[in-house]
Amino acid sequence: MSDPRQQIPLGFASAAAMGEADFVVTSGNQEALAWLQKWPDWPSHGLVLYGPQGSGKTHLAHIWAQRAGAEWLTAPDHDRGARVVLEDAERLIGHPQYEEALFHLLNSLVSRNGHILLTATQAPVLWPIKLPDLRSRLLALPTAHIAPPDDEALRAVMLKLFSDRQLRVPGEVIDYLVRRIERSYGVAHKVVAAIDAAALASGRAITLPFVRDVLAQTDSLPRLSDHG
Repeated sequence: MSDPRQQIPLGFASAAAMGEADFVVTSGNQEALAWLQKWPDWPSHGLVLYGPQGSGKTHLAHIWAQRAGAEWLTAPDHDRGARVVLEDAERLIGHPQYEEALFHLLNSLVSRNGHILLTATQAPVLWPIKLPDLRSRLLALPTAHIAPPDDEALRAVMLKLFSDRQLRVPGEVIDYLVRRIERSYGVAHKVVAAIDAAALASGRAITLPFVRDVLAQTDSLPRLSDHG
Protein backbone atom coordinates (compact mmCIF):
# COMPACT_ATOMS: atom_id res chain seq x y z
CA MET A 1 0.00 0.00 0.00
CA SER A 2 1.32 3.46 -0.82
CA ASP A 3 2.21 5.83 2.00
CA PRO A 4 -0.32 8.71 2.18
CA ARG A 5 2.45 10.96 3.47
CA GLN A 6 3.97 10.69 -0.01
CA GLN A 7 0.72 11.22 -1.92
CA ILE A 8 -0.01 14.83 -1.03
CA PRO A 9 2.78 17.39 -0.65
CA LEU A 10 2.53 19.59 2.40
CA GLY A 11 2.87 22.63 0.20
CA PHE A 12 4.87 25.03 2.35
CA ALA A 13 5.47 28.22 0.40
CA SER A 14 8.91 29.25 1.64
CA ALA A 15 8.90 32.44 -0.42
CA ALA A 16 5.53 33.58 0.88
CA ALA A 17 5.13 35.96 3.81
CA MET A 18 3.30 33.91 6.43
CA GLY A 19 2.92 36.33 9.35
CA GLU A 20 -0.45 37.48 10.67
CA ALA A 21 0.19 40.98 9.35
CA ASP A 22 0.73 39.50 5.87
CA PHE A 23 -2.62 37.71 5.78
CA VAL A 24 -5.15 39.16 3.34
CA VAL A 25 -8.52 39.27 5.11
CA THR A 26 -11.59 38.88 2.88
CA SER A 27 -15.26 38.13 3.41
CA GLY A 28 -14.54 34.48 2.63
CA ASN A 29 -11.84 33.92 5.25
CA GLN A 30 -12.51 36.37 8.07
CA GLU A 31 -14.56 33.84 10.04
CA ALA A 32 -11.74 31.28 9.82
CA LEU A 33 -9.23 33.87 11.03
CA ALA A 34 -11.53 34.79 13.91
CA TRP A 35 -11.63 31.14 15.00
CA LEU A 36 -7.84 30.99 15.17
CA GLN A 37 -7.70 34.25 17.08
CA LYS A 38 -10.09 32.82 19.69
CA TRP A 39 -7.50 30.27 20.78
CA PRO A 40 -7.01 29.11 23.54
CA ASP A 41 -10.72 29.69 24.17
CA TRP A 42 -11.83 27.00 21.75
CA PRO A 43 -14.85 24.89 22.76
CA SER A 44 -12.89 21.72 21.99
CA HIS A 45 -9.35 20.37 21.79
CA GLY A 46 -9.13 20.92 18.05
CA LEU A 47 -10.36 22.74 14.99
CA VAL A 48 -10.75 21.61 11.38
CA LEU A 49 -9.93 24.37 8.89
CA TYR A 50 -11.17 23.52 5.40
CA GLY A 51 -11.40 25.24 2.06
CA PRO A 52 -10.29 25.08 -1.58
CA GLN A 53 -6.72 24.39 -2.58
CA GLY A 54 -4.64 27.57 -2.46
CA SER A 55 -7.15 29.41 -0.26
CA GLY A 56 -4.68 30.30 2.49
CA LYS A 57 -5.08 27.37 4.89
CA THR A 58 -1.31 27.00 5.28
CA HIS A 59 -0.96 30.72 5.99
CA LEU A 60 -3.68 30.53 8.64
CA ALA A 61 -2.03 27.45 10.11
CA HIS A 62 1.23 29.38 10.40
CA ILE A 63 -0.61 32.19 12.18
CA TRP A 64 -2.07 29.79 14.71
CA ALA A 65 1.20 27.87 15.13
CA GLN A 66 2.98 31.12 15.93
CA ARG A 67 0.32 32.10 18.45
CA ALA A 68 0.18 28.67 20.08
CA GLY A 69 3.80 27.60 19.77
CA ALA A 70 2.58 24.56 17.87
CA GLU A 71 4.64 21.86 16.16
CA TRP A 72 4.05 20.78 12.55
CA LEU A 73 3.38 17.08 12.04
CA THR A 74 3.66 15.17 8.77
CA ALA A 75 1.86 12.19 10.29
CA PRO A 76 -0.03 11.56 13.56
CA ASP A 77 2.37 11.19 16.50
CA HIS A 78 0.97 11.19 20.04
CA ASP A 79 4.48 11.53 21.53
CA ARG A 80 4.90 15.10 20.23
CA GLY A 81 3.96 18.39 21.85
CA ALA A 82 0.60 19.43 23.26
CA ARG A 83 -0.17 21.82 20.39
CA VAL A 84 0.21 20.55 16.83
CA VAL A 85 -0.71 21.30 13.23
CA LEU A 86 -1.56 18.47 10.82
CA GLU A 87 -2.13 19.61 7.24
CA ASP A 88 -4.10 17.79 4.54
CA ALA A 89 -5.70 15.49 7.08
CA GLU A 90 -7.85 13.84 4.41
CA ARG A 91 -4.78 12.05 3.04
CA LEU A 92 -4.79 9.86 6.16
CA ILE A 93 -8.41 8.76 5.83
CA GLY A 94 -9.03 5.28 4.46
CA HIS A 95 -5.68 3.95 5.73
CA PRO A 96 -6.39 1.92 8.91
CA GLN A 97 -2.99 2.43 10.53
CA TYR A 98 -3.11 6.20 10.03
CA GLU A 99 -6.71 6.47 11.17
CA GLU A 100 -5.75 4.56 14.32
CA ALA A 101 -2.74 6.81 14.88
CA LEU A 102 -4.87 9.94 14.43
CA PHE A 103 -7.41 8.61 16.92
CA HIS A 104 -4.65 8.02 19.50
CA LEU A 105 -3.24 11.50 18.83
CA LEU A 106 -6.63 13.12 19.47
CA ASN A 107 -7.08 11.11 22.68
CA SER A 108 -3.59 12.06 23.83
CA LEU A 109 -4.24 15.75 23.27
CA VAL A 110 -7.50 15.58 25.21
CA SER A 111 -5.73 13.91 28.14
CA ARG A 112 -3.00 16.57 28.12
CA ASN A 113 -5.36 19.50 27.56
CA GLY A 114 -3.65 20.06 24.21
CA HIS A 115 -4.90 21.37 20.89
CA ILE A 116 -4.69 20.40 17.23
CA LEU A 117 -5.37 22.30 14.03
CA LEU A 118 -6.29 20.07 11.11
CA THR A 119 -6.52 21.41 7.56
CA ALA A 120 -8.43 19.85 4.68
CA THR A 121 -10.30 20.69 1.50
CA GLN A 122 -13.64 19.31 2.73
CA ALA A 123 -15.51 19.16 6.01
CA PRO A 124 -14.96 15.98 8.08
CA VAL A 125 -18.58 14.91 7.56
CA LEU A 126 -17.62 14.21 3.92
CA TRP A 127 -14.51 12.17 4.73
CA PRO A 128 -14.83 8.38 4.18
CA ILE A 129 -13.66 7.57 7.71
CA LYS A 130 -13.51 3.83 8.39
CA LEU A 131 -12.80 3.85 12.15
CA PRO A 132 -16.08 4.64 13.99
CA ASP A 133 -14.37 6.06 17.09
CA LEU A 134 -12.26 8.38 14.96
CA ARG A 135 -15.34 9.52 13.06
CA SER A 136 -17.05 10.42 16.32
CA ARG A 137 -14.00 12.35 17.50
CA LEU A 138 -13.59 14.28 14.26
CA LEU A 139 -17.27 15.14 13.84
CA ALA A 140 -17.27 16.56 17.37
CA LEU A 141 -14.62 19.12 16.44
CA PRO A 142 -15.68 22.62 15.39
CA THR A 143 -14.95 23.59 11.79
CA ALA A 144 -13.93 26.82 10.09
CA HIS A 145 -14.60 27.21 6.38
CA ILE A 146 -12.82 29.34 3.78
CA ALA A 147 -15.29 30.12 1.00
CA PRO A 148 -14.37 30.20 -2.72
CA PRO A 149 -13.21 33.68 -3.75
CA ASP A 150 -15.38 36.50 -4.97
CA ASP A 151 -13.84 39.28 -7.09
CA GLU A 152 -12.57 41.15 -4.03
CA ALA A 153 -10.88 38.06 -2.60
CA LEU A 154 -9.41 37.02 -5.94
CA ARG A 155 -7.96 40.49 -6.49
CA ALA A 156 -6.44 40.59 -2.99
CA VAL A 157 -4.99 37.10 -3.28
CA MET A 158 -3.41 37.77 -6.68
CA LEU A 159 -1.84 40.99 -5.39
CA LYS A 160 -0.29 39.00 -2.54
CA LEU A 161 0.90 36.22 -4.83
CA PHE A 162 2.69 38.73 -7.06
CA SER A 163 4.05 40.54 -4.00
CA ASP A 164 5.42 37.27 -2.56
CA ARG A 165 7.38 36.94 -5.82
CA GLN A 166 8.61 40.53 -5.41
CA LEU A 167 6.71 41.60 -8.51
CA ARG A 168 4.98 44.97 -8.84
CA VAL A 169 2.01 44.62 -11.16
CA PRO A 170 -0.21 47.44 -12.44
CA GLY A 171 -3.77 47.51 -11.16
CA GLU A 172 -5.11 47.18 -14.70
CA VAL A 173 -3.37 43.80 -14.98
CA ILE A 174 -4.99 42.54 -11.77
CA ASP A 175 -8.40 43.81 -12.90
CA TYR A 176 -7.97 42.09 -16.28
CA LEU A 177 -7.04 38.79 -14.67
CA VAL A 178 -9.92 38.94 -12.21
CA ARG A 179 -12.33 39.36 -15.12
CA ARG A 180 -10.78 36.53 -17.13
CA ILE A 181 -9.73 33.67 -14.90
CA GLU A 182 -11.87 31.09 -13.15
CA ARG A 183 -12.97 31.99 -9.63
CA SER A 184 -10.50 29.61 -8.02
CA TYR A 185 -7.59 30.06 -5.62
CA GLY A 186 -5.80 27.19 -7.33
CA VAL A 187 -6.13 28.77 -10.76
CA ALA A 188 -4.90 32.11 -9.38
CA HIS A 189 -1.73 30.41 -8.11
CA LYS A 190 -1.11 28.73 -11.47
CA VAL A 191 -1.74 31.88 -13.50
CA VAL A 192 0.60 34.00 -11.35
CA ALA A 193 3.30 31.32 -11.58
CA ALA A 194 2.93 31.17 -15.38
CA ILE A 195 3.14 34.95 -15.75
CA ASP A 196 6.19 35.10 -13.48
CA ALA A 197 7.94 32.33 -15.44
CA ALA A 198 7.17 34.01 -18.77
CA ALA A 199 8.46 37.37 -17.51
CA LEU A 200 11.69 35.80 -16.28
CA ALA A 201 12.21 33.94 -19.55
CA SER A 202 11.53 36.96 -21.76
CA GLY A 203 12.92 39.75 -19.61
CA ARG A 204 9.74 41.74 -20.26
CA ALA A 205 7.81 43.84 -17.77
CA ILE A 206 4.43 42.57 -16.62
CA THR A 207 2.13 44.87 -18.54
CA LEU A 208 -1.40 44.35 -19.81
CA PRO A 209 -0.27 43.50 -23.39
CA PHE A 210 2.31 41.06 -21.98
CA VAL A 211 -0.29 39.31 -19.81
CA ARG A 212 -2.68 39.06 -22.75
CA ASP A 213 0.11 37.39 -24.74
CA VAL A 214 0.84 34.94 -21.92
CA LEU A 215 -2.80 33.93 -21.56
CA ALA A 216 -3.17 33.54 -25.33
CA GLN A 217 0.03 31.56 -25.92
CA THR A 218 0.48 29.33 -22.88
CA ASP A 219 -1.37 26.07 -23.48
CA SER A 220 -0.45 24.71 -20.05
CA LEU A 221 -2.50 27.31 -18.19
CA PRO A 222 -5.79 26.14 -16.62
CA ARG A 223 -8.84 26.63 -18.82
CA LEU A 224 -9.92 30.24 -18.48
CA SER A 225 -13.46 31.49 -18.54
CA ASP A 226 -14.40 34.73 -20.31
CA HIS A 227 -16.07 37.16 -17.96
CA GLY A 228 -15.89 40.10 -20.37
